[in-house]
Amino acid sequence: MTQEQTIKRIAIFGSTGSIGTQALEVIAANPDKFSADVLTAQSNDELLVEQALKFNPNVVVIGDEKKYTKVKEALKATDVKVFCGEKALEEVAAMDCYDMMLAAIVGYAGLKPTLKAIENGKAIGLANKETLVVAGDIVMRKAVENKVPIIPVDSEHSAIFQCLVGETRNRIEKIILTASGGPFIGRKPNYLVNVKREHALQHPNWSMGAKITIDSATLMNKGLEMIEAKWLFNLKPDQIQVVIHPQSIIHSMVQFEDGSIKAQMGLPDMKLPIQYAMAFPRRIKNDFPRYDFKKVSTLSFEEPDSKTFRNLALATDALYKGGNLPCIMNAANEIAVFAFLRNRINFLDMTNVIEKTMESIPFIAQPSLEEYFESDGEARNFAADIIKL
Repeated sequence: MTQEQTIKRIAIFGSTGSIGTQALEVIAANPDKFSADVLTAQSNDELLVEQALKFNPNVVVIGDEKKYTKVKEALKATDVKVFCGEKALEEVAAMDCYDMMLAAIVGYAGLKPTLKAIENGKAIGLANKETLVVAGDIVMRKAVENKVPIIPVDSEHSAIFQCLVGETRNRIEKIILTASGGPFIGRKPNYLVNVKREHALQHPNWSMGAKITIDSATLMNKGLEMIEAKWLFNLKPDQIQVVIHPQSIIHSMVQFEDGSIKAQMGLPDMKLPIQYAMAFPRRIKNDFPRYDFKKVSTLSFEEPDSKTFRNLALATDALYKGGNLPCIMNAANEIAVFAFLRNRINFLDMTNVIEKTMESIPFIAQPSLEEYFESDGEARNFAADIIKL
């Protein structure tokens, strides 16, 4: 069988989330190129079963052990192997029944399975930015050791990756990450203090999961992306710039040392970077909507307001200081977003929780993997205590 005829077996870790469901749409549209061989979900057992019945994967994992029997029973007439629990995610990541992991589990929970896949020599389509925010030095070192390609799925990092194809000998002067600004662009603290959950979940351009949508509204998402970009593209902090681009047509840019800037453009649709990562190095035809230059529109850019959206300033501090500080920040942010989504704290409280946690958990300049895990746990407990969760 030639390489062109080989079907790439995809393991979607986080198949019921926004990225996972869109990845399955790409697979369904290209059955001659991709198959879904592993599907995992934390608690959405009904959708996981529905997906398994449609795609007939080799393996499914339900994170919530209480739902194992229900999933097992629903799939008993199939050949699908059913596992459950956090440990099973790592064990399945270490299996040889797939070619590429699409790492789409939201948050810190995606780190351990991704490390297992890398150790197993599997290509990674990385949609989970927290993996590199928490332990980027270790993850990228292991990827190099195991000769594993990490292909970014985030639209911004996919854009940079695409701009760098064919440019291996040319030095990057800086990268420019674009941000939509979220639903509250131009707003000041006296407005943000009254923001409710339902307002923050109304993103103007992108359809994303709840956690990422809140991160976008606070600009924490862009802060996490800065740290992810540092590790993915081996950059110094001062080579990373953020600009607000409300239209979300230019997904990011690379400026080279001759001053030339390359940009990757397109309509805001996550299926495009998902498909690009899964098919790399090929581009494959699709029927996604196209950006039309004949329709008059303005592409505008402005500096982010990091005095109002202080999460971006906190993330910039973490980017420059390094060590376990990004890990601490990420853990506190996950707890703060969880609390905000349950109406336990207000919009601006999230930043206060993150800042206090970053100031309070001991700094470690060069943490081991175990120390990253410990820092994450300490930061979560500290943030939860502040909130009284």
